Amino acid sequence: MDSTWQEFYDTHLPPQDFDQSELLLKEFTERQLKNNNKVVLVTSGGTTTPLEHNTVRFVDNFSAGTRGSVSAEYFLEKGYSVIFMYRVKSLEPFSRHFVGQKFLDMLETNKQSEKYNITVLPQYTEKLAVILHKYKEALSQDKLLQLTFTSVSEYLWLLRSACQALACLGNKAIFYLAAAVSDFYIPSNELSVHKISSNDAQTISLQLVPKILAPLVSLWVPEAFVVSFKLETDENLLISKARNALNKYKHNLVIANMLHTRKQHVTIVSHENDYDISLTDEQLNKGEEIERLIVDDLTSRHQRFMESTKKSS
Repeated sequence: MDSTWQEFYDTHLPPQDFDQSELLLKEFTERQLKNNNKVVLVTSGGTTTPLEHNTVRFVDNFSAGTRGSVSAEYFLEKGYSVIFMYRVKSLEPFSRHFVGQKFLDMLETNKQSEKYNITVLPQYTEKLAVILHKYKEALSQDKLLQLTFTSVSEYLWLLRSACQALACLGNKAIFYLAAAVSDFYIPSNELSVHKISSNDAQTISLQLVPKILAPLVSLWVPEAFVVSFKLETDENLLISKARNALNKYKHNLVIANMLHTRKQHVTIVSHENDYDISLTDEQLNKGEEIERLIVDDLTSRHQRFMESTKKSS
């Protein structure tokens, strides 16, 4: 097996709050194991590639974390406990419904006795109450843990730690790797310590980020149900690239999607076949979300996976 992933960890320090994240992961997973719960790790949002140690500039991607944050809610509805590992300031479950000024638009103020009272406008009360109830329920039932990352290095450290914590769950764990992980990085020892000068043109040399799916599937969580994503802009390459990844890394599924139609159409690529999941234009216009269909499909497949691996063990 390619060992570049190990070299990456050897040459990049863990995040500053890594010990706390490890403890949270360990304790959360132990409680889920005790309660015999199924757990899904949802990774979400993009990762940055810093250009300096004291980071002012970085290379980023467009991901806002929509797929991951929406899917996390539907996994909770299916009874799964969710570890939501997301990019700082990307979309989160439940609060995603109120991005920007949407939440403030739902409120009104009234001044009484020199004090302001805040109320929810009647037309928004039911929607807000339903979302708030679901969020509070997930917390009260100990079904949701949220952890953050920013850089690709932070993401990889956190992902390995999550794998180490979840390994004890065996086939009851799903890895839903929806984060848009950087393909390139600058080695730590090549980064400028301080902000790069803007007086001169710069030449930046990027190296390939190691493919973490390989050790994840074969070494860290070999019994888990692992789902990766493939996004392309060239439709002629989409399915072949997805199937190549599936054959190379030996995980369970690849969800393949085109950049401009990803909210309406995906292709599930498995070892046996591939098939489409789609929303009609009418469904899309009504606000239906394709992630509900994706999660319905995946949880059914995960149930069959658990049954088949139980029989073969």
